[in-house]
Amino acid sequence: MSPVYFSFSSAFMLGLMGLAFNRSHLLSALLCLEGMMLSLFIAIALWSMTLNSTSCSITPMILLTFSACEAGAGLALLVAATRTHGSDHLQNLNLLQC
Repeated sequence: MSPVYFSFSSAFMLGLMGLAFNRSHLLSALLCLEGMMLSLFIAIALWSMTLNSTSCSITPMILLTFSACEAGAGLALLVAATRTHGSDHLQNLNLLQC
């Protein structure tokens, strides 16, 4: 495995481990998701450049668009949760509570 592929896979795994083990704030979970999406974007862009194919060149842009939409929706949920519950702690966000 080349060092470039190792760095992208380790960045994705660090984001996944941060999402799995750090469950205190909603903002930290959103940052871990964003790091995972950016590492996927760079890996797919590098993969499409090595294939040198025009049919795969639009895939990284579609992933980046979905990542921006996910970040916008996540920040909107963060603002709504902070306004209703007073903080972004995940322990305070009980989904069963009306």
